[in-house]
Amino acid sequence: MLLELVVENYAVVDRLRVRFHPGLNLLTGETGSGKSIVVDALGLLFGSRASTEMIRSGEDRARVSGIFEVGGKTLPEGLTAEDGELLIEREILANGKSRAFVGSRPATVALLKELAPLLGDIHGQHDQQLLFSKDSQLEMLDVFAGSADLLARISATYHSWRSAFRDMEELERGEQEKLRLLDLWSFQRTEIESASLEPAEDAALETERRILQNLGRVQEAAGTAYAALYDSPESALSQVRVAAKRLEELCRIDPALGEIREALKPAEIGLQEASYALRDYLSHLESNPGRLEGIESRLSVIDRLKRKYGVSLDQVLAFLGEVRANLAAIENAGERMDALRKLKQKLGAEYEALAGELTALREKSARKLEKQVVAELAALAMERTVFRIALASAKWSGTGADAVEFLVSPNLGEEPKPLERVASGGEISRIALALKTCLGDSAARTLVFDEVDAGIGGVAAEGVGRRLKKLAAGNQVLCVTHLAQIASFADHHYSVEKRESNGRTIAVLEELDDAARTREVGRMLSGQMLTPEALKHAEQLIRLSS
Repeated sequence: MLLELVVENYAVVDRLRVRFHPGLNLLTGETGSGKSIVVDALGLLFGSRASTEMIRSGEDRARVSGIFEVGGKTLPEGLTAEDGELLIEREILANGKSRAFVGSRPATVALLKELAPLLGDIHGQHDQQLLFSKDSQLEMLDVFAGSADLLARISATYHSWRSAFRDMEELERGEQEKLRLLDLWSFQRTEIESASLEPAEDAALETERRILQNLGRVQEAAGTAYAALYDSPESALSQVRVAAKRLEELCRIDPALGEIREALKPAEIGLQEASYALRDYLSHLESNPGRLEGIESRLSVIDRLKRKYGVSLDQVLAFLGEVRANLAAIENAGERMDALRKLKQKLGAEYEALAGELTALREKSARKLEKQVVAELAALAMERTVFRIALASAKWSGTGADAVEFLVSPNLGEEPKPLERVASGGEISRIALALKTCLGDSAARTLVFDEVDAGIGGVAAEGVGRRLKKLAAGNQVLCVTHLAQIASFADHHYSVEKRESNGRTIAVLEELDDAARTREVGRMLSGQMLTPEALKHAEQLIRLSS
């Protein structure tokens, strides 16, 4: 429910702050007084498009804010309501940009649009155009039928069926190309697999080749190192042992030198281990021309594969994995196609069953909705109107396999035809209100009606007023009207008028007390001259509407 609306520097509004109430809130005023500005400002909070043309002349920005009571409604993730109330703000800047805030935090227009269905619904001329849309008509019938769960199952099944269908098409489309490449992939796999490659094999072979090519230098250097460490009388190990022996003798004299002796032990062990390792290394060094020739041949094979399939051995092996996967895909294509065909057939059968169930529900609900709409229209001075809901088979979609069209015949004896072909503006307004009344709403919201009384009057206007009053029993209703017959049903009445202030025109809005309300209804009845008869008529009209 909308608790408070603040509008600043918007159109002819300087600053307007108004509190709204539960029930039926009516806005009235002379033509051009700015009544619809309130509706347009509220639309901005619901994510409608902002325009710099709406900024009050001479100002650099316009601002609209609203406080909504959200109660126990589930808000989008990350949003919380303080004490059950949510503040929404929108600014329009002169440079063409706009900013939005929800709960005093920056927000996107997309978030405002996501919040809008939770907070309210603005019904104006655009909504009447939506009545002509067959998709909207189908959606209204489904709302009335309460088919949300069934629709969700149908949508999930349909999209799974479409996914299987697309996978089959892609498999068929790529099969010819893959068959063309089959011979190439088979050759590539055989060529690489025949080499029996091992990861990092080339690096190890290149190291071994360098050793064999420089065997003399390697043996000489390793032999010299071994002699320096272990084999010669002046080797490092011999010198360490001599030092250790002298320290042992000194320790008998001065035990404090024991720490130095202990420090030499790791060095002695390290020199000994290094010496043994060098000895083993030297024992494996031998001239082997045949081995060198084999390494050269092996590296030549690896280099050739690198030139064709990758700059490194890892890339060659990765390419082999891709080729194997491609060949496996071709080999399994038949099985994959059979599996997809069976899945598609299974999902198709499930869809047909669900769609048939939905069609039956829609047929039953359509007949029920027809009767309720006709009854509502009779109360809106359209008692001779015929209203029909035609269902026909349609292509499969996420919303079932039905096409829906609302047909109407406002005049006796005429064949029902599509709404846009036979209904006038006033009749469309009443049909829209009748549908809104029949569809109801599962959760209380703010319902806004702008110009819903266009093209009607008399008994029809009284019927519209009663329907609005009925809707207001479970929702907060805001309505802009020009008709006294509708205004007399208000729970709360607001007057909008233009005034001059400091040489400029401004629109002001004020909530009327009982006496002021009677005068306003009287003005709507009599025109510019408020007569005693009009006041008396207004009093009677308000009393009868209570």
